[in-house]
Amino acid sequence: MRIIPREEKFFDLFEELAVKIEEGGLLFMDILENYDQAEPKIVRLKEIEHEADVITHRTYEKMHRTFLTPLDREDIYALVNKMDSILDITEACAIRMSLYRIREPAPELKEQTRILNKAISKVKEVVHALRNMKNARMIIDACVAINTAENEGDVVLRTAVTRLFEHEKDVVELIKWKEIFERIEEAIDTCEDVSNIAEGIVLKNA
Repeated sequence: MRIIPREEKFFDLFEELAVKIEEGGLLFMDILENYDQAEPKIVRLKEIEHEADVITHRTYEKMHRTFLTPLDREDIYALVNKMDSILDITEACAIRMSLYRIREPAPELKEQTRILNKAISKVKEVVHALRNMKNARMIIDACVAINTAENEGDVVLRTAVTRLFEHEKDVVELIKWKEIFERIEEAIDTCEDVSNIAEGIVLKNA
């Protein structure tokens, strides 16, 4: 390994990945709002997911080539891995909806996606603030907001699943929708995982 100064562009990569996640989350919301035009947008979402994978692997490669990293290696790995997973799960949900021939998005799914995008926006704030540990208070506040969003998501998921079991008579449709609801909740949960990692970074470095 060669010695590279701490100014190595890790934070640029974190921020670039955060932008891709936000782009994907907003596109998924657009897919739900304009579902009759979903197919080409799902193709674009897949492209965004691939672009995020490329950024993630560039970060891993840079980490292996760098002697002195600005954060602990395990924190860098955990951070970008969980960030990338947010988009992986979102894209997988969009593909499932297409494969399952979902006719129309459920209102609860739109609400879940609104909450997801709120959490993603806070993830982006956290990632941008990590450049400077003087932003520790800002990071912690954003992490609290992500936790609040995750709690909101739990409530929506419970409501959605309750309605599903009360009103859906087609067992196949019930299974499809339960999986979709749970996948989006998993994406929201992963935003909280990112916030937990960021809080740990603050505790180590602030």
